[in-house]
Amino acid sequence: MFISMNWISEFVDLRGLDRNKLISQFSLSTAEVENEIFYKGSNISDIVVAEIVEVNAHPESEKLHLLKVNCGSDELMDVVCGAPNVKVGMKTAYAKVGARIGNITIEPKKVAGYLSYGMCCSEAELDLSDDNSGIMEISDATVGTDLKELFEIDDIIFEVDNKSLTNRPDLWGHYGIAREFATLADRPLKPLDLYDVVKYSELPSVDMKIEDDMCQRYSCIKIENINTNVSPMNMRIRLHYCGLRAINLLADLTNYIMLEVGQPMHAFDSRKVEKIRIKRFEDSFEFTTLDKVERTIDNQTLMICNGDEPVAIAGIMGGLDSEILDDTKELTLESATFEASAIRKASVRLAHRTDASARYEKSLDPELCPIAIKRFLHLLSNIDSDINVVSSLTDEWRFHYPKVELEFDKSYVDKYTGIDISGDEIEHTLMSLGFGVERENNDFKVAVPSWRATKDVTIKADIIEEITRIYGYDNFDVFTVESPLYPIRMAEEKIDEEQIKDMLVKRFGLHEVHSYIWMYYDEYKKLGIVPEENVKLLNATNPNIETIRNSIIPTQLCQLSKNLEFAPEFGMFEIGRVVNGCREDGTCDERKNLAITLYSKETDYEKLYYKLKDMLENMTRIIKHDSLSFKVKEATHSYQHPKNLNEIICQDKVIGELGVAHPTVLGKIDKRAAIVYAELDVKAFSELVNKGIQYIEPSKFPTIEIDLSFVVDKFEPINGAIKAAKSELIKKVEVIDVYQSATEKSITVRIVFSNNERTLTREEVLSITDGIIDYLKNKGILLKA
Repeated sequence: MFISMNWISEFVDLRGLDRNKLISQFSLSTAEVENEIFYKGSNISDIVVAEIVEVNAHPESEKLHLLKVNCGSDELMDVVCGAPNVKVGMKTAYAKVGARIGNITIEPKKVAGYLSYGMCCSEAELDLSDDNSGIMEISDATVGTDLKELFEIDDIIFEVDNKSLTNRPDLWGHYGIAREFATLADRPLKPLDLYDVVKYSELPSVDMKIEDDMCQRYSCIKIENINTNVSPMNMRIRLHYCGLRAINLLADLTNYIMLEVGQPMHAFDSRKVEKIRIKRFEDSFEFTTLDKVERTIDNQTLMICNGDEPVAIAGIMGGLDSEILDDTKELTLESATFEASAIRKASVRLAHRTDASARYEKSLDPELCPIAIKRFLHLLSNIDSDINVVSSLTDEWRFHYPKVELEFDKSYVDKYTGIDISGDEIEHTLMSLGFGVERENNDFKVAVPSWRATKDVTIKADIIEEITRIYGYDNFDVFTVESPLYPIRMAEEKIDEEQIKDMLVKRFGLHEVHSYIWMYYDEYKKLGIVPEENVKLLNATNPNIETIRNSIIPTQLCQLSKNLEFAPEFGMFEIGRVVNGCREDGTCDERKNLAITLYSKETDYEKLYYKLKDMLENMTRIIKHDSLSFKVKEATHSYQHPKNLNEIICQDKVIGELGVAHPTVLGKIDKRAAIVYAELDVKAFSELVNKGIQYIEPSKFPTIEIDLSFVVDKFEPINGAIKAAKSELIKKVEVIDVYQSATEKSITVRIVFSNNERTLTREEVLSITDGIIDYLKNKGILLKA
């Protein structure tokens, strides 16, 4: 939200104060100010009021005009101008030769064959509004007057982080922020100038009725004989500086009041709205809003209606059919508050968040409703003195926030702050912020103002915050707290995570990535991955990311497809969250998984597969001092290869899976490359028993190594045969080669035999080896070598 220091100065006298320093104090005490401060008007100079005294058509252009301009000097200036609204007698903004507009210095320049001395400017070119339809039109101004003397062009604009205002609905307008500046500067806050509506109390009331408790308060009044439809220049400048577009006087005034006091308003054309009803409808229907978008309204969305005809979505946006037009001369002005959660939910359902809904969902003060109307009428009457108020101020309540009164003493403040803040300073601070204070010696009774009592200041600790933030957190003495500090042992799962990350990065050179938890439908479909049914986010604003993922692998495949040019070969990993449906108690079955994906244009998928397998085995051996086994499983997801998929097993527990990307997915990414992946349940891995490092005394006698090559495509049968031998002499088994030709595939294993007590004989080693070979022959597996 953008804040204008000129606007703040209208309510607090800041003369003689360093405004930049005040903004810094505001950031420290109240709400976070974004880094950049904008010094509006500092980049323009020598722009004056000039009168067009002669207009001639350009002989060779239908759009250009040749002007004679009086800028208050002794001679008329020749200007070439392409604006469509030029006319004799018009006063406009004129940039003299030597003037500066942004980074441009105005110099005599030939335009379409004619020399132009200076430039007639539009409001957009001077950054005073976004109106670029023609040159700026100025009335009631002396020729030669500097534009900065005529309008509030020089201003300091700063941006407040909206997140820091979540609990402060009073700060969503300049007047509330001015109250903070008044307190920080220790200067009085000027009261708002309001229109006296008491004199209209005998007039007929507006036909209005609240029919749903979602509406807390609704105030309205009717006005006629409005003859002005263009906002004053200073008002348009302020709206533009604060990020809003000027439309017409009545629409601009509602936006201006919203930015000033924080109360959204809506003006209905009285020709279209006569009988106001605030209610919901049983059946859904389509409704076109002011932005010309058709939206579906359900039975939970509160509507403002003209009788039974909806004309606005309460707290969000008006309808197109009841908008204020340039010829509107009579209006019905509304100022209302609604249940904050109802507006927030409706805004999410409609996927439409507006400046109004952003304020309503923060729990606005209902007391603002009539104040906003009176302020609107005050400003409107100053601009158009002929207006007629033709109804009384009609006002209906459905909800009152309870009054909040808090009692405490000075010792309570001293205890919480650890410093001695005087009773006088406590009283002065709270009164400056608008709190009612009754004091008897060091005992305080504080009445919380209505604008702070809507779920903001509710307990005594909140009062401590008010006192200390104005006192200044930077004024607190810094000292070391005397408190015992005990070491906290990191959880086993976290220790394993850190070791896994270190190994994958330092030993294997993988890249750690971080991703969101959604199934990205669009990206999945591009790769031929079918999004699966899983837990969904209610009222998701983007249907592309409404479902939570049940695996990280599809996410990594999407990431991989965007980084193919990074290198011909690379690997990535992530420890992230997934959800596997819901448990019996209705809660999400949330898990933390480790996902690894390897990509290579230089290595075939088989070697890449075994490379990843070795990574997993190394990781398990070093962290858990145990080994892994693998078992073929059936593919159940569209990204998995239908044949090359294995369960990862350790200590008789399935902890993950190791596989190859499905050929369809691979073809969508890069059909010339190989992609393999593994995904482990981190909790299941951390729950494995750490077998520790076991010392085995080296044998004093030589070992015997036997290499056997079998015609087989899997290691599992060979491993089964070796286990079936049940020989204590077998100390180690490892795969040393995998061979594949067009006709056959073979695996070579090395078996290491040893005995710590004696030298092995050739016969007993061959006996065990023959047993293994015979076992495999019976299974139909032949010895190759």
